[in-house]
Formats: sequence, structure tokens, C-alpha cells
Amino acid sequence: MTVETFVPNKKVISLTDSAIRHFEGKQKAQPEKIIRFSTKLSGCTGYAYVLDLVDEAQASDELIRFSDSLVIAIDAKALALLKNTEIDFVKEGVNGIIKYNNPNVVNECGCGESFNVG
Repeated sequence: MTVETFVPNKKVISLTDSAIRHFEGKQKAQPEKIIRFSTKLSGCTGYAYVLDLVDEAQASDELIRFSDSLVIAIDAKALALLKNTEIDFVKEGVNGIIKYNNPNVVNECGCGESFNVG
């Protein structure tokens, strides 16, 4: 049996190069804001991802620097749900979509709005 310990400085999430460029652009357009990831109870399977531009991080947020110009805050309550998640920005036709590649997900609703972890 192994015991897993949360190490605060270890990156909880990773961003693809495309996602880094996308979020750097968002932050450059509104430099007074910070990008914040969290989750909320939602849908038929449990949780939904929440991505906000906020005035400041919460005191309990985990701050992760991805580049000289990009720092992302992660809600402390969402850390376990987002652990090892890769976030990507994908162009589909004329639309850009944030994709969450979350290895913790065991069930998603049919419409893709909510997820559950094991």
C-alpha cells in the first residue's frame, strides 16, 4: 500500500503550449485580472469546471506560474478533482474550446457538462 502526499509546489495541472498562448492573450487583454480555475456542483454526474477572470486570487488558492506573464490560481477546494489534469485550447472550425484531460474522471454526463471522479 502506498500513501500519496500532496506537495504544494508540485503542479496540479499542466497546460499545453496552445493553452498557455490562449491564456497569455486573455491576461494581456485584461492585465488587472487573474485566471482562476475551480469546480462547482453541477449537472447529472457531479461537478463542472469553472474558468473565471477575477480581480485577485483567494488566500487559499494555489498559484502556479506557467510563464513570465502567466500565473493561474486554482481553488483549494478543487485541487483533488483537478490533480494531474492537462488543459488544452483547441480550435474547432472558427471556435476555440478549452479541453480538460482529467485522468480522475470516471463518469461524464452525455452532454459533457458535468463529470464525476472516483
